[in-house]
Amino acid sequence: MKRLIVGMSGSSGVVYGVRLLELLKSVEGVETHLVMSPYARLNIEIETDVSAAYVEGLADEVHNYRNQAASISSGSFRVDGMVVAPCSMKTLSAIVNSYADSLLVRAADVTLKERRRLVLMPRESPLHVGHCKLLYEAAQLGAIIAPPVPAFYIQPRTIDDLVAHTVGRILDLFDIDAGALKRWEGRVGPR
Repeated sequence: MKRLIVGMSGSSGVVYGVRLLELLKSVEGVETHLVMSPYARLNIEIETDVSAAYVEGLADEVHNYRNQAASISSGSFRVDGMVVAPCSMKTLSAIVNSYADSLLVRAADVTLKERRRLVLMPRESPLHVGHCKLLYEAAQLGAIIAPPVPAFYIQPRTIDDLVAHTVGRILDLFDIDAGALKRWEGRVGPR
């Protein structure tokens, strides 16, 4: 059984966290733990046709954003890693600076200190030097920086094609295949 923490912070792009949970719901042998910031909840309402309650229903366990005593706040609670999708610049800054004033940041901090895989999906553009510095520092701490950059070689027909492919690539980082990925097979024939 794999355990994965999904954190959703308050930037645009909550669809990535929602789709991640939807895909994981269909994968046997994966237990999901969800923690959402108040602004992630708001962005679910603004950016999607689903509710925060629907998103919570996709997770095996939901943790209150302020509950620093939750299981996922301790390194002794075994998980395979954590994905923050989307990752706001505020959350990125808190993670880089170990400013664990919420369960989301505490869980990310624990993931790093225990040398487990932490994948951050920053959703900001354009980036200024301060953002770039934070991304660099997060990578130095051991985080994997995976901005949701679309892959057009899959010849997407819908936005969901792009989102599902990106999330499939994230799941690959945890050796989880949810069947959402159109893999590159190389180019056949003359140029």
